[in-house]
Amino acid sequence: MKKNPVIPYALIAVIGIALVIVISIVGIDQREAIQKAEEGGDTQQSAEDKGEGASTDDPEAIFENTCASCHGADLSGGMGPNLQKVGGKLSKDEIKNTILNGKGQMPAGLVPDDQAEALAKWLSEKK
Repeated sequence: MKKNPVIPYALIAVIGIALVIVISIVGIDQREAIQKAEEGGDTQQSAEDKGEGASTDDPEAIFENTCASCHGADLSGGMGPNLQKVGGKLSKDEIKNTILNGKGQMPAGLVPDDQAEALAKWLSEKK
């Protein structure tokens, strides 16, 4: 008695169809959760998800969350310029202006005004 060569392909097709159905059902649930969150129905969204992960009164935390990816965790630079002695080159107001309005490849509006003030004060002390 010979084995039917179509049976393995049929099994693979049935398993594949079942897998697609399961993934679709999971995806529908995720889509509903995302829509609910966008409509404001999910009030448990963390502060970091909203871009408010750093406290206004902790400029080091603000820098770590917003600026360190370009300027380096130790202010030594990377994609962005070195900020270790920026206070010796720029005033607090000039630093704040750069933070709020951007400069070169640095985009504007990365942090709100109160956080920009705290960051500018902290960076102006780096001399």
